[in-house]
Amino acid sequence: MPAGKIIKALSGFYYVLDKDEIIQCRGRGVFRKRNITPLVGDYVEYEADNDKEGYILSIEERKNDLVRPPVANIDQAVLVFSVMEPAFSPGLLDRFLVLIESKYIEPIICLTKMDLAEDINKLNSFISDYRKIGYTVVETSSETLDGLAELKKYLKEKTSVFAGQSGVGKSSLLNAIRPDLELKTDEISNSLGRGKHTTRHVELIPAAGGLVADTPGFSSLDFEGIELEDLSACFPEMTKISSSCKFRGCLHVNEPKCAVKEAVQQNEIPNYRYEHYLQFFEEIKERKPRY
Repeated sequence: MPAGKIIKALSGFYYVLDKDEIIQCRGRGVFRKRNITPLVGDYVEYEADNDKEGYILSIEERKNDLVRPPVANIDQAVLVFSVMEPAFSPGLLDRFLVLIESKYIEPIICLTKMDLAEDINKLNSFISDYRKIGYTVVETSSETLDGLAELKKYLKEKTSVFAGQSGVGKSSLLNAIRPDLELKTDEISNSLGRGKHTTRHVELIPAAGGLVADTPGFSSLDFEGIELEDLSACFPEMTKISSSCKFRGCLHVNEPKCAVKEAVQQNEIPNYRYEHYLQFFEEIKERKPRY
């Protein structure tokens, strides 16, 4: 039975990449009955008499999936953040990191417009903190796109999704990696402080020896699906030392002899990371239950 990976879904058709061939397929009626929707990124078995029309017979179990964009089996997320226009926000970066960690996706932090940085020392301090935690940080500038070769190296043989605020340079980066794409990059709308970029369907495009989801990334940044007791597992520096907390299942908020709070006091964990943890904790705590 031939097998491949869905790289595009459009108007009820699924385009399956099998080695170097792309086969246009429809989903079997049984998927609809079972309320199963094939996703871009799914590994599937299919049958086809020719490359114009085939049928997807089965979908392999997914290692992860995202709702927005609807894509499965992502290896890594390139979190694109500009240092200016819009200004760098560690709070927003930590929000993205928590969402990515909760899906067991490897994050790569890509900072753009480094040449526009006003307070380089402060910025370097943030970069140092994130690298110390264990995150990969790639720095690029808006003019020369220095750092592009390094980013390409990380994309090889991986399925990646690019995510981040509008206007941070996601499309510019993808255009630099694959100039033939000619993705639209609109100037930032000054009144909103946001860029304008619309993508109508999800597609995995070959880039730098891997596959990249050409999507606008997360349109929802809430923590639906993350429980209070799971939140600290999305902060790697907390996970490392939480076994030293006095109480098993310590939530690192009000508990005595908490190793995480001690590490914050000793400046071993950046204070702003812990503040964001508390902020997200409250947000999840106040989430209305869904019935």
